[in-house]
Amino acid sequence: MPILGQNQYGKAENRVVKITRDGATHHIKDLNVSVSLSGDMDEVHLSGSNANVLPTDTTKNTVYAFAKEHGIESAEQFGIHLARHFVTSQEPIHRARIRIEEYAWERIESSGTGDHSFVRKGQETRLAQITYDGSSWEVVSGLKDLTVMNSTDSEFWGYVKDKYTTLPEAHDRILATEVSARWRFNWTEDAQRMPAWDESYAQVKGDLLRAFAETYSLSLQQTLYAMGTRIIDHRAEIDEVRFSLPNKHHFLVDLEPFGLKNDTADGAVYFAADRPYGLIEATVLRDGCEARIPVDLTNL
Repeated sequence: MPILGQNQYGKAENRVVKITRDGATHHIKDLNVSVSLSGDMDEVHLSGSNANVLPTDTTKNTVYAFAKEHGIESAEQFGIHLARHFVTSQEPIHRARIRIEEYAWERIESSGTGDHSFVRKGQETRLAQITYDGSSWEVVSGLKDLTVMNSTDSEFWGYVKDKYTTLPEAHDRILATEVSARWRFNWTEDAQRMPAWDESYAQVKGDLLRAFAETYSLSLQQTLYAMGTRIIDHRAEIDEVRFSLPNKHHFLVDLEPFGLKNDTADGAVYFAADRPYGLIEATVLRDGCEARIPVDLTNL
């Protein structure tokens, strides 16, 4: 006889934009919020009874109401408010998972009256996942689509070669990647002091960018480890970092048919290949901690 396994439900991708007015100066929080709930939901699957089901439309309305009632201090704090509400207000709901993407805006400097004009930032999308089961929390923050490049100070040589190897060794190459990263906080219960979410995000991003820039790289793996190590060493509130780094390959163009030497020493011309690409992924942990971030970040 078939047995019902893990199940969850909710309203995905609720787009909410909150404008806070401080006189003539306005502030924007632009989020994409997904709610997922689980608990005593067997009967809705087995018999169709909706007695324990909070409609997904209600979860959508809650997102918008909370944005007004509580404001949006940070993606993490907003997710904590929502998760706590769903678990504590509905007895059948035992676990809530809130996933949030945050889109950044920056001010347009102008000679007009007031600061209320913005341009969408294109550097990265901020991420947060908050999970609550009524007693303990798990907060995983992160980012995606952060494209970075070192135009030198990168090499790749000494690798295994077989009859199918055609890649030439490189002693001065471009290193570029599009950073997707998640980091797990060691804040797990209300009795602990809560991290300063926005400050932590800004400093983690700064740490990984500085590590990328300052590491003389012999492989993207080495650079990944340097980025994770910098975060763990500098951020006491974080126990685990997971990276997924596609290698944004830049290949020297063969210009010899045109009588031109394409040498990195005097400024080279490259072909930027979008696919296929090497994909480097790894987790960096604080010593003594257990890995809990999924290996496949597309599942987070």
